[in-house]
Amino acid sequence: MTARLYDISPPISPRVAVFPGDTPFSRRAALDIARGDRISLSAMTATLHLGAHADAPAHYHREGATIDRQPLDLYVGPCHLLRVAPARGRPVAVGDLDGRLPEGTERIVIATGTFPDPDRWSADFSALHPALVDWLGDRGVRLVVIDVPSVDPADSKDLLAHAACFRRGMAIIEGVVLDGVPEGRYELIALPLRIEGGDASPVRAVLRPLA
Repeated sequence: MTARLYDISPPISPRVAVFPGDTPFSRRAALDIARGDRISLSAMTATLHLGAHADAPAHYHREGATIDRQPLDLYVGPCHLLRVAPARGRPVAVGDLDGRLPEGTERIVIATGTFPDPDRWSADFSALHPALVDWLGDRGVRLVVIDVPSVDPADSKDLLAHAACFRRGMAIIEGVVLDGVPEGRYELIALPLRIEGGDASPVRAVLRPLA
């Protein structure tokens, strides 16, 4: 029997929320079978930080790699999903994960439940405390995946969690949807597009349960 795949990417549509001032998704049909054309053909415009997406280090550091230069093995492999319950707006802290992270975890998926509707922008989501990023880095974590639009608060100017991720060489995926996905061990498959010079890329992120 084929193991279940959990699709943790929100549907991409003009409704999906983006940071205020960023470019929302739109699609324009040049040809359409429904209009009598022989084929359907369309173009899209959108921020690269759309829905479930991988941040490139170039997004937050002058010396950071662009998304086409990120190692692919960061985004495929075993991971562990943990649920936390911070108050809305409180960053996820070391105390939320201490004693719960299995030894040897290289990829962690953190479910906060504080951005429940990907189609409705809300700024009071729970980001990551920079000290947590360092704590994860000390334990060998190479990728952090989170169910909110950013690892930093929406109003952050100094982006301390992003800076900590750069300092620790930790990759970032933001904006996944984890409703109904149990805690546990999974295989993550969330490859970014090979966008030359890109500061991010949307991903089709899925989790496959592991024994």
